[in-house]
Amino acid sequence: MTCEDASKSAPEGAQLSDDIHVLEAEIAKLSLEIERTKQRIKDLMAAEDPAAGISHHQDIFHAQQDKLRMEVEVKFRKNKINRIRLGVKAEEVQGGPSDGFLF
Repeated sequence: MTCEDASKSAPEGAQLSDDIHVLEAEIAKLSLEIERTKQRIKDLMAAEDPAAGISHHQDIFHAQQDKLRMEVEVKFRKNKINRIRLGVKAEEVQGGPSDGFLF
C-alpha cells in the first residue's frame, strides 16, 4: 500500500464507526493485512542477494511503514471500542498530545 492508498482509505476528518462489531471487523481485516505484510517483508528479505547486487531495501522500508501504520490503526480501533464499552463519549475526552493523551 502506498501513501496515496493510505490517504484514500482514511480521508481527512473521517470518524471511526461507533459500532463495536464494525470496529472489530476492521481490526480483523487489518490484522490479516498486517500478517500478509510481515510475510511480504520476510519474502523480500529472503530474495535479497548482496553478492549479486539484488536489493529490495525500498520495498522493505515501505512495507514496514505500512505495517506500522496498520498497527496504529488497530490501536485506534481498540481504544475506540474501550471508550464505547466504558461509556465515554468523544466530546467528553479531554486533553490531547500535549497532555500525553493521544487516543
